[in-house]
Amino acid sequence: MTTFKEGELSPTSVVGPKLSLAEVVEAVAGGDLKVRVTAYDGSSAGPVDAEFGVELLTPRGLTYLATAPGDLGLARAYISGDLLLHGAHGGDPYDALHALSEDISFHRPSARMMAQITRSIGLEHFKPIAPPPQEQLPRWRRIAEGLRHSKSRDAEAIHYHYDVSNTFYEYVLGSSMTYTCACYPNREATLEEAQENKYRLIFEKLKLKPGDRLLDIGCGWGSMVRYAARRGVHVIGVTLSAEQAEWAQQAIIDQGLGEFAEVRHSDYRDITETGFDAVSSIGLTEHIGIHNYRSYFKFIRAKLRDGGILLNHCITRPDNRSRGKAGPFIDRYVFPDGELTGSGTIITAIQDIGSMEVVHEENLREHYAMTLRDWNKNLVANWDGALDEVGEGTARLWGLYMAACRLGFDRNIIQLHQVLAVKLDDKGGNGDLPLRPWWNA
Repeated sequence: MTTFKEGELSPTSVVGPKLSLAEVVEAVAGGDLKVRVTAYDGSSAGPVDAEFGVELLTPRGLTYLATAPGDLGLARAYISGDLLLHGAHGGDPYDALHALSEDISFHRPSARMMAQITRSIGLEHFKPIAPPPQEQLPRWRRIAEGLRHSKSRDAEAIHYHYDVSNTFYEYVLGSSMTYTCACYPNREATLEEAQENKYRLIFEKLKLKPGDRLLDIGCGWGSMVRYAARRGVHVIGVTLSAEQAEWAQQAIIDQGLGEFAEVRHSDYRDITETGFDAVSSIGLTEHIGIHNYRSYFKFIRAKLRDGGILLNHCITRPDNRSRGKAGPFIDRYVFPDGELTGSGTIITAIQDIGSMEVVHEENLREHYAMTLRDWNKNLVANWDGALDEVGEGTARLWGLYMAACRLGFDRNIIQLHQVLAVKLDDKGGNGDLPLRPWWNA
């Protein structure tokens, strides 16, 4: 809490004329706006002919902005419908976010200006109010109410994000029903072609062949499970999402793959089978917690036969120094308890448990930006259906989240790495792997 010494200005001091809401935005955004800002008090700032604009519609939106400055407050106001982005579709606000991030750089005003702002908008707007219903509890409350990354806590986090609606995910993800980074064979490829190519790449990296056994941890709607099963591989997929497991198991039945494939609604730690030829972990490491990497990769090692191969596919930071925890918007609205780190940290964790040799890694950062681009396109194309399925607030949230993440991949704030490792026998043998990569890039 800010305190003021005798003789200093207080928030209620008369330090100048009251500012309009648009003037307040200019004060905290650095002025010289290239986007249009309008507000419910009738004020405006920035060029009239700007391609993109921000409109603050309600006092509630102002309270969201004042009580949580930065991304979280903006997200609350936008998701609740109290803030509009002009020139952008709710399903794909990427261009508007790009323009806003280039133009607006929020900074902390001087003490005198802060006092003037507080007086102008009123102290009542600095009293927190209930956030939109899509928001999760803050991290400290979740910690207080349950052990982080316990089985029950992980199940709750996965349920929040993945059990939105299978129909909604079909609108966004398309026919592949794949909620992980695709691998585009070229820049003209469709999303479906890129997702098929991603599974082809993983299948080949894992050196799978008919009769082999694959464990797919965090299998989602089972696309990797079915890809491998169609090629004669026996696959167990596991997911903490009940809706994913039900959808995936039905798809296995519908496609006549029951002899080869199974998807379980289960924590991966409850898998008892061993001796797998390969393990795929596609988009799960982000959820398990950095301090759990060692135990996670030990678990995988125990599931593999000697010479068995692991493919770990994970969103990462571009370095190994950045903090692991997600920002407040991602933590409250997208991936509760999610943590990211650099690919070097992941590789180190695999190497340090012993008997696991990393043989290859690659970065698919640009591919994830393209994947998100195509998911946003799908949401725009299916916007009316999405509104009927999940409501405008949730639909706007997903459009915002995917566009913001695309911006992050574009700017190398986040990356996507695939790490390939083999389990060695007690004499260092790797199962006679080829000397050079055996897959088609």
